[in-house]
Amino acid sequence: MDSLSTQEINRLLDEFADPETGRGLVREGQVRAITVHDRSLQVEVGFSRLVAPLWADLARRLEGHLSSRLGNQWTIRVNVAEHPRPAQKLEPIGLAAKAVVAIGSGKGGVGKSTVTVLLAYGLRRAGAHVAILDADVFGPSIPHLLGASDRPTVVDNKIIPVLVNDVPILSMGLLVPEREAVIWRGPMVHNVLMQFLRDTNWGELDYLLVDMPPGTGDVAISLSQLVPLTGAVVVCTPQDLALLDAVKAVTMFRRVNVEVLGMVENMSYFICPGCGSRHEIFGHGGARSKATELGIPFLGEIPLHVDIRVRGDSGQVLACLDDPRVSPAIENLTKRLVEEVINERRRRPVLRQLTVIH
Repeated sequence: MDSLSTQEINRLLDEFADPETGRGLVREGQVRAITVHDRSLQVEVGFSRLVAPLWADLARRLEGHLSSRLGNQWTIRVNVAEHPRPAQKLEPIGLAAKAVVAIGSGKGGVGKSTVTVLLAYGLRRAGAHVAILDADVFGPSIPHLLGASDRPTVVDNKIIPVLVNDVPILSMGLLVPEREAVIWRGPMVHNVLMQFLRDTNWGELDYLLVDMPPGTGDVAISLSQLVPLTGAVVVCTPQDLALLDAVKAVTMFRRVNVEVLGMVENMSYFICPGCGSRHEIFGHGGARSKATELGIPFLGEIPLHVDIRVRGDSGQVLACLDDPRVSPAIENLTKRLVEEVINERRRRPVLRQLTVIH
C-alpha cells in the first residue's frame, strides 16, 4: 500500500478495540492525531487511566496491528495520551471508582498488606488514580508499612483520607493508638466499613484496593453488601499449609458472589544476596498449580527478599518499587491485575441504578 487516506487509517484504527469499553478507537473518540509523510505513519491515541499500566503494551499492539494491515514497508509510530473517562458513582454508597478490588488471604503472615501496598503504588506510578482502604480493623498494617501517622480530618461531614505519596489511605490504625486493641463485634465492624466507604471523600478513583483481614470472617460479607466489588485477589505462599487456607478464601469470595481475579504467590523464592543462588524455602509454584486447579488466573509471584521485610518494618516499603531485584515482579503483577480487572468489567459491567418514580 503506497498511499493512505485519513478514512482508510481511521477504518484500521477502529478495528482496534479500546480495552476498557471493547469498542473501536474511532467510535470512542480516542484518536487524537494522524500524520502521514511518505511511508511514515504517526498516530496519537488516548487510553484511560484505568489501563495506564498497559499503555506501552497497547501502543506496541496497535503498531503491530497497523503494520500487519499496511505491510512492513511502512514505519509506524503510536503515541499514547490520557483519554478522560470519568468513573460513575457506585450505588448505594456514592463511591466514584471504576474498580473496587479486595486483597485477601486465608491466613495471616503471608504478606497480604505488603502486596496491597505494592500493587497500589505500582498502579499509581503508572498513572492510575488509586486509594487504599485498610479493612483489617483488628490488625491494621497499612499505616506502618507506609510510615503514616497523620490522622484523617473531617470537612463538611466527610472524612478526608490521609494522603501518602499521592495515594489516599484510610485505616483504623490512623484512628486509634498504636498499642490499643479494637474489640468489636461484627455489626460494629460493618458500620465502620460503611462509614469508611460512604462518608469519606475519596475523590474520583480508578482503583480502590481494600486490604482485607485474614481468614473468612464478616468483612467479606459486609463489603459484598455495601459496594459492587469488581473482584478479589488472594495472596498466599507456596507451601501446602498456606494453600489450604487460600482455597478457603477463594471459596469465601465465591460464596458471596465476588469474582476471584487471581492468586499471587508471595515469598515465592529467595535469592541469596551473598552468592546469588536461588533457594525455594517454602517450595515454589504451589499457588500457580492451585490457581489452575481452581480455574482462576495466576497473577504472578513476588520473591522473598530481606529488603522487603526491612523496608516494611521501617515504613519505607515503597523503596521496593525502585529495587531492580523486586520491581519487575511488581510491574508484572500490576499489569496482570489490570488485565483481569478489564476482563471482569467487560464480563459484568456496572449498570447505573435508575430512580423509580412511584
